Parts: sequence; C-alpha cells; structure tokens
Amino acid sequence: MAARHLAFRAMKVIALLGTGTMGTAVGRRLLATGQRLTVWNRTPARTGSLVAAGARAAATPAEAVRDAAVVITMLTDAAAVHEVLYGVDGAAPALRPGTHLVEMSTIGPRAVAELAGRLPAGVPLVDAPVAGSAGAAEAGRLVVLAGGTEAAVERVTPVLRLLGTVRRCGGTGRGAALKLVLNTALVTAVTATADALAVADAVGVDRRTAVEALAAGPLGGAVARATATDAAFAVALAAKDARLALDALGGVPAPVLRAAASVLAAAPHPDEDIAVLTGVHTKDAVSHDEEQQ
Repeated sequence: MAARHLAFRAMKVIALLGTGTMGTAVGRRLLATGQRLTVWNRTPARTGSLVAAGARAAATPAEAVRDAAVVITMLTDAAAVHEVLYGVDGAAPALRPGTHLVEMSTIGPRAVAELAGRLPAGVPLVDAPVAGSAGAAEAGRLVVLAGGTEAAVERVTPVLRLLGTVRRCGGTGRGAALKLVLNTALVTAVTATADALAVADAVGVDRRTAVEALAAGPLGGAVARATATDAAFAVALAAKDARLALDALGGVPAPVLRAAASVLAAAPHPDEDIAVLTGVHTKDAVSHDEEQQ
C-alpha cells in the first residue's frame, strides 16, 4: 500500500476539472495529502481557495490536463462533462496516452459508456462517483464507487484511497450504475420523510417528537440525512439524478421514484440541500426562537 502511494507521488500532477462544492472538497483533500494539483473551473474565481492552499490554476481544461497523470472530472451533469472534454479548449485532445481519466460526476452508466468510447487511444476511463458529503471528502471518508478495467482501477486506486474507501463495482459504468441505485434510495427516502413529517404536522405531533421517533425506525438513515448540517446536495442535482434513474428504467413502473422526481422538480428552492424538502432545519429554528421568547 505505502509503495503504491509513493509510486503515485512520483508522477507529475493530478488535474481537477470542476471546483464546485464537492470538487473543492476533493481538491482540499488531495492538497492536504501532499498531492500536486492543477485546477480548472468555468468560473475562475471558484478556484481561489484551492490556489491559496497550493494548487495551480489553469486557464483552460486543455492546459489543466497537459502534464497530468490522472485527470478528475467533478461536474454538474453529462452535458458539462462533454463540454469540458470536447468543447472549445477541451481536455480530451490534450490527454496523453497513459493518462487516466477519473469521472466522478453523477452522469449515469449510459453517458459513461459514450465517454469511454470517445476518449483518445491509450487513455483509460474509471468512473468513480462518490457517496458522502463535502465534509466527508475533506476528511477522506467518502465511499468511492469505482468502475473500469482491473488495470485502470488498480492504477488510480492510490489516489482514490486518499478520498476514502474504494468499492470496486466491476467494469466501465458499474460505479455510475451503483451511484444511481444509491441516489434513488436517497431521494425517495428523504421525500418519504418529508411526507411523514407533513402527517405529523397535520395530526398535531410535535416536530421534534416525530423526528426522534422516525430516527428510531426504518427511515432512520433518511432522518439522519435530513437533519445533517454539513451536507450540500442541491435539490436541482437530486432532480437530475432522479431523471437519470427514470431514463435508465425506461418503461418499468417505479411509482415512488416518479413521485419523488415530481416533488424535486417542483421544489421552490432548487439550490438548497435536499433537507429543505422536510423543513426540519427551518421549523426547528422557529421552535427554538419561540422557546427563547
């Protein structure tokens, strides 16, 4: 294990394309573990904190990857990944044979397969979406869902292990597939928690009492997620992932997921964490204020 980490440190650089909330957290973790990091973001100002921590900022995706041994993409969706790789000054033509592309965005297995088929010869792809929050990324406690050939996954595992536990999922696209399964469970469970709390309000059960009772039952994991204060999974991103899961299902009935997708699509605060669906933090704050009066 130590030898593999030392072997990776002898390489030139890791490139990180996308420094949103999760991308920045991943970048901070890589810098904290002594990695050489080049970063790029569509909005250059968002690379500032990583540059201050020791990263080098690139003006274009192509420039960012030119000397990289491993390239990580952490972007909003498949369209953004395509644009960063194949748009103006895109990264793909600048990838050298032997460079490994680690796709950590949640884009689904179909988009991963299309991406793998378009990469330059000699550039392996590992799809490695993650389970966990930005806080978990900075602490190295993510679960990384890795798909790809054995050789490709093995080659980038020293980097992935810096971020957390690596779960090998199988061939190309299998990490992306498992991420859809996990996110389907997450969005349906959180929306179910929101419904349960709505019933609690309707029948006069105190909100805190309801949360405590739900936390001890089958929705315990969802309640823990809904009451977390360090998570940042925007409603809009959850809605996108629900659509990906529905697209994968085709015509297969999935009434709970379809209902959850409708709730997410209609939510009034798309940029806030999915916990906003339950109203837990807002109503707890109101209750606390009332208690102080």
